[in-house]
Amino acid sequence: MWEESDMEKAIKETSILEEYSINWTQKLGAGISGPVRVCVKKSTQERFALKILFDRPKARNEDAPVKLCDFGFAKIDQGDLMTPQFTPYYVAPQVLEAQRRHQKEKSGIIPTSPTPYTYNKSCDLWSLGVIIYVMLCGYPPFYSRHHSRTIPKDMRRKIMTGSFEFPEEEWSQISEMAKDVVRKLLKVKPEERLTIEGVLDHPWLNSTEALDNVLPSAQLMMDKAVVAGIQQAHAEQLANMRIQDLKVSLKPLHSVNNPILRKRKLLGTKPKDGVYIHDRENGAEDSNVALEKLRDVIAQCILPQAGENEDEKLNEVVQEAWKYNRECKLLRDTLQSFSWNGRGFTDKVDRLKLAEIVKQVIEEQTTSHESQ
Repeated sequence: MWEESDMEKAIKETSILEEYSINWTQKLGAGISGPVRVCVKKSTQERFALKILFDRPKARNEDAPVKLCDFGFAKIDQGDLMTPQFTPYYVAPQVLEAQRRHQKEKSGIIPTSPTPYTYNKSCDLWSLGVIIYVMLCGYPPFYSRHHSRTIPKDMRRKIMTGSFEFPEEEWSQISEMAKDVVRKLLKVKPEERLTIEGVLDHPWLNSTEALDNVLPSAQLMMDKAVVAGIQQAHAEQLANMRIQDLKVSLKPLHSVNNPILRKRKLLGTKPKDGVYIHDRENGAEDSNVALEKLRDVIAQCILPQAGENEDEKLNEVVQEAWKYNRECKLLRDTLQSFSWNGRGFTDKVDRLKLAEIVKQVIEEQTTSHESQ
């Protein structure tokens, strides 16, 4: 660990003091790599809270560089991070779980929890494990052969279970200590994951001996043909992701599936005298469509049409049924019990059991409409 006198001496040998005045008497915080100080930019007299990074690796016999680090979009972490924003290759399981719950709550599949699911900075240690893996071999530990705008199911499953390998071709030259760091950073359970202190104390970073092996990652990144191929594949993927302009057409009002318009139909129209009159014809039409969508689910469960992808078709008809029957608590509870995420089932579905419960939903909805 650095000493304060070492820090001041080292920073005076850099050009940092030409641009900033540093208040050495006021320390805003401390960290593993250096303190947080009040710095004043001489040209504008602006005050910044900047972290002074003092890199003095034990295993390398070289000068210790000193850098200033701006906090940018940083915020105080109190272990209550909720927003599922991420880059697919580097995302930790806890962030994907936050996304899954957020989508279910937004779709009404599960009620909004008064205590939302949160994650903490241990997710950054997972991302560090991915970065180290890529630096050592040249490709990520979690990927999919199927290109998609969202994380494909197979890639999501690998991340959530922490399933990755060290292929012999690239990893035979990598030390066991390096692999050990990666394994301990890519633990699914946060409490089992290495902390930043654990990383810095690991023998791999404190070893005084370095292997002479040439890493495959450097070879890949220096190979112009490989880089050109990667750029071409990236360009093709971007081109496939772009949506072609489609001709816009408007549906007739009587067939529009808009929740606001459907609600207005059910409530009725407002004449000049200000009294709402319920439009029985439109209300009956909506209820008939809702029941028809439920019957489609039963039909798909019991007698799926030949030549179709049965899982995709089931997801499609369930989406339609849910769209027209969102007020039905029995249906909501049923979908939740069958691991429905708003777009599809995440677990294998017992179709006969689902059909039986949807039949009960139809009976309940029919009784409800008749009583109205």
